[in-house]
Amino acid sequence: SKALKDRDTKKLRNLIQSKDHVGNMMHTTLNTFKRNLHDILNTAKFDESNGCLEGTNRKIKQIERTAYGYANFNHLVTRIKLEEKDAIIKEKASDYYLAA
Repeated sequence: SKALKDRDTKKLRNLIQSKDHVGNMMHTTLNTFKRNLHDILNTAKFDESNGCLEGTNRKIKQIERTAYGYANFNHLVTRIKLEEKDAIIKEKASDYYLAA
């Protein structure tokens, strides 16, 4: 919505807390938004995101699932570092091709 694009937390709060009839499915969504109102308003207010951190956590958990647990913790850490290094190399290569 325009309120989210403009980062207008007052309009966003009013939209979420509106008493207008919007249908059953949207009503369920608005109830979820009401329960998480503080987090949603912070998202609108601030530029920061924890998306990169969550992505890294997902990669680590996937490595642990795939490996069925390493017998040596240092092997797990080494594997994580190798995966992260590979991701950084791919990111730099894609940036290079986008700039060209």
